[in-house]
Amino acid sequence: MDGSKVRSLSGGANQSGLRNHNERLLLSMLQRGGAMPGSDLARLAGLSPQTVSVILRKLEKDGLLMRGTSVRGKVGKPSVPMALDPDGVLSIGVTIGRRSAKIVLMDFTGVIRAETATTFTYPLPAEIFAFLKNGFAELTAGLTPDQQQRMCGIGVAAPFELWNWHEMVGATAEEFALWKGINFQDEIAEFSDLPVHVVNDATAACRAEHVYGRGKEFRDYAYFFVAAFVGGGIVLNHSVFEGHQGNAGALGSLRSVGPNGESRQLIDIASIHLLEARLSEVGLDPSGLWASDDWSPYARYVEPWIRQTAQELAKAALSTCAVIDFEAILIDGGLPPDVKETLVERTRRYLLNQDTRGLIPPQVEAGQIGRKAREIGAACGPIFSQYMLNTNAGLAL
Repeated sequence: MDGSKVRSLSGGANQSGLRNHNERLLLSMLQRGGAMPGSDLARLAGLSPQTVSVILRKLEKDGLLMRGTSVRGKVGKPSVPMALDPDGVLSIGVTIGRRSAKIVLMDFTGVIRAETATTFTYPLPAEIFAFLKNGFAELTAGLTPDQQQRMCGIGVAAPFELWNWHEMVGATAEEFALWKGINFQDEIAEFSDLPVHVVNDATAACRAEHVYGRGKEFRDYAYFFVAAFVGGGIVLNHSVFEGHQGNAGALGSLRSVGPNGESRQLIDIASIHLLEARLSEVGLDPSGLWASDDWSPYARYVEPWIRQTAQELAKAALSTCAVIDFEAILIDGGLPPDVKETLVERTRRYLLNQDTRGLIPPQVEAGQIGRKAREIGAACGPIFSQYMLNTNAGLAL
């Protein structure tokens, strides 16, 4: 196990009054670093072995941890690695997109155990909440009583201010005005008493990458999720930062200057909906963009889209670094792996040609989670808020 992945998490305290903090600290270390014996956890967390032993026994008794196979060293007693128990916590994740909604049931280690989805012309409240009610019942119907007790919450990932998205999805302002005043907690309370955690959909994707993907490798970075509409998130001090109003990292709203000097947002020049529109213009069915990881039939049109998107992502990357000196930029999205790798490589190339005076150019890397990032991140929300350590908690006050 590489201790560097967990060493920089906030240190622990031996006082009994901070037990909850220390429990979260050890759970976070095991989530980030994988199975470890108590001696390693104590050393990395700066806690006494006795304190760690007591906490681990409690977490194991609570069903959150499981013992691995004993490892005998050259001297002393065999060490027993502890790991998160996949059955220890279950969570529901919900995503609301432009043309579809999805619900997943996820375990403590980030594995999706069941899922269901629906499609629509555009999302309206009545249809969405009917789907959520039926989907929740479907995914939880087969759970045992113990599993039901281990459900920790429902995470909802949706675009910020959904009522303002009518033009982007082809709906009328009057129809989407129905979203104004909608309270997800109140609506979901009609069929579930679980806690509800609502987050911006791109921030949810960022959390998934941070917890289960390459985000573990970096302390501070900006994250771009290229989907129908590009969005993003930011990570500071090893934690996703949502901001006081929950809209931090709204990278899709970054400004760019067009060829005629006009001001445009990144969402209007670096999103998959532009490629979709181009395919429709030339008489091609764009549905394959969402249904398949093979975009080769559209290669003639994908190439210029990648070129433009990479140029804009390179400029946006430097804009974010002008505010915070991010060490890395991660790029992921609803893209086939080969398209994503090409997009990342092109972004690196264009970044070399940008004016970087006064800036430290960031490392540009591909994210790992891919298309399911938003639903995984949504399900991760309740788990993270109740069991993991948020090193940015004080920043959001």
